[in-house]
Amino acid sequence: MPHHQPADQVETVRRVVAGHGAGDDREAAARARILAELDRLADPFDEGADPVHLTGSAVVVGRRGTVLHLHKRLGRWMQPGGHCDPGETPAEAALRESEEETGLALAHPGSGPRLLHVDVHEAAQGHTHLDLRYLLLGPDQDPDPPAGESPEARWYDWDEAMAMADEALLGALRVARAQPEVLETPEDNG
Repeated sequence: MPHHQPADQVETVRRVVAGHGAGDDREAAARARILAELDRLADPFDEGADPVHLTGSAVVVGRRGTVLHLHKRLGRWMQPGGHCDPGETPAEAALRESEEETGLALAHPGSGPRLLHVDVHEAAQGHTHLDLRYLLLGPDQDPDPPAGESPEARWYDWDEAMAMADEALLGALRVARAQPEVLETPEDNG
């Protein structure tokens, strides 16, 4: 069953993406594509409405670096995230999905959700993800994904994460690594 977001949520996403400065050519192309798709799509939040849709993911940062998980279907180490549930924004989806996939209690920075990076990439089942990537703060504890999620999730130091990341994630990791919050935890920020 389709789930339509309020028009103001679409406009908020449009404003945030339009105001986001791209860090490289790949991100600039993704930003332009996302803005064009927001004009075309009747419900850009609903994965069932169109194979092209918005998703929310996160670069989880903390004292130990960043958390990556082995995607259970793709078999690649990547940032947590996923599809928007009905009524949910990409920032809310990024937080929910990241907590589900890592088993960690995470938080947006105290100032609120911070869009770090945008990317457009092909996904499973012929879908194209218009991915909005947010900064999330993680506690200094080991991930403990629940049953049904990838059992493989762990902290990587920044150099290790950068060395294993694919092109679609490198830009987001570069931006996240430079954030002052990389040394905070949700407890510090709370």
